Amino acid sequence: MKLPELQTLEKIYGETEHSLARYQSLAENYRKQFASVRAESAGTSNAGATMSDVSKAEPAMADAPECEMEFFTAPGRTEIVGNHTDHNGGKILSGSISLDTIGAAYPNGTDVITIVSEGYRDKVIVDLTRLDKVPKNKGTYSLVAGMAMAARKMGFSVSGFNAYVSTEVISAAGVSSSASFEMLVCAIINYFFNEGQMHYIDYARIGQYAENHFWDKASGLMDQMACAVGGTILLDFSKIAVLPQEQGNKSVSGVSDGQTTANAGSEHTGQGGKSGRFGSGEGETADAPSAVIRDEDICKRVEFSFSQLGYDLVIVNTGKGHADLSDEYSSVPFEMKEAAGAVGAKLLCETDEETVLGKLSAIENDRAILRALHFFEENKRVDAAYQASLDRDEAALLKAIDESGRSSWEWLQNCYSIRNYKEQKVTLTLALTRLFLNRTGRGVCRVHGGGFAGVIACVLPQEETADYVDYIAQYVGKENVYPMNIRTFGAGHVESRAN
Repeated sequence: MKLPELQTLEKIYGETEHSLARYQSLAENYRKQFASVRAESAGTSNAGATMSDVSKAEPAMADAPECEMEFFTAPGRTEIVGNHTDHNGGKILSGSISLDTIGAAYPNGTDVITIVSEGYRDKVIVDLTRLDKVPKNKGTYSLVAGMAMAARKMGFSVSGFNAYVSTEVISAAGVSSSASFEMLVCAIINYFFNEGQMHYIDYARIGQYAENHFWDKASGLMDQMACAVGGTILLDFSKIAVLPQEQGNKSVSGVSDGQTTANAGSEHTGQGGKSGRFGSGEGETADAPSAVIRDEDICKRVEFSFSQLGYDLVIVNTGKGHADLSDEYSSVPFEMKEAAGAVGAKLLCETDEETVLGKLSAIENDRAILRALHFFEENKRVDAAYQASLDRDEAALLKAIDESGRSSWEWLQNCYSIRNYKEQKVTLTLALTRLFLNRTGRGVCRVHGGGFAGVIACVLPQEETADYVDYIAQYVGKENVYPMNIRTFGAGHVESRAN
């Protein structure tokens, strides 16, 4: 059986026992699904089909022999500081986490993508010859079709492949399970069909396009970039927001939807080499995830993890996902743009705080003003957190995280849905966590991700982690408490060999 090399797993995960068991299971399930697939139902159309309908009507696929598989990984992400700033051209200090999505995949010689996700009943089957017929908002089926369409519009090659996918990234809980899956698919497409020439910003724009157009979700680029690049990164989307749609010889106008954050050319933001390929050799340079992104104004790597300060990151799932809160989520970028429009700008990155304050009377929506002020102050906090991470300044970093969380709660107002104000799992869990932190005297907590429901993040000294896990587990269940680390590796191919 073909499996990742132990040295590779050690580099990515810091251990081999659990990760090897995961990849062994992945390989076995891939073989069961695809090793003896019969070529039946050629030409079956999936256009307009439900997920259940699609699973009953598989098109022809080439055989996938036992050893014909490659492995891929894409992490979830944590947002350290920079809540809801990416979609208006703001800044974020973010990092990939030790929870990831993994996949075994191989080209099938057809124009059909077939993905089996562990724990889900239905297969995702996308006919690449009929992408324009795929209905919107049909879950993963629509998402994969949207990604394939975006990649082709951007000039990349996409052909059929089979994949079996498994994930440890918490679903619908603010650690970007969707973006992790998207970046995994991009890594597969890049490795098999584009000779590793896609850049991480290409990955991100492909995922964003699919969410904007096929899920009607007004997402930015932060989730995808953090999952793709790996490690701790400083992102500044102000340059992307104002770039023209035509860059060099690669037109991206075909993927523009009026969301200016989607209009960046990859020539300005991609890596100086091939995107993530993770192997055990020492010569990982051009195609390693540590390669420097060319435009450092957009993405800067930061050699930082909480463990360097003697702290842990604990993600707590509060028990309610945000999958049904797209309207609430989308209201944030739209209201920020409303405030920007009052001063003649499209995005808040094109103006400044003083200008907006001078035009308050022109903005009737008070919440839009508060959200705009959060944006401007949050960018300052990102700068402070970035400098603190470079200086290993514990007090300054915790101060920035704490102030960011309070601003999200009070100004951005994304800790609960105003339409369902009696359900406040995020704010309740934050309150319970602050009671614990007040007793210990060290550590901070904040809403994590898009908000309105989902997860919180707690950063606290490592010697307090076990007590906090036991404490908060009384209220949310131990299965919903996840101590984790920032991992160095982003989305890419995992080197392997047949045993």
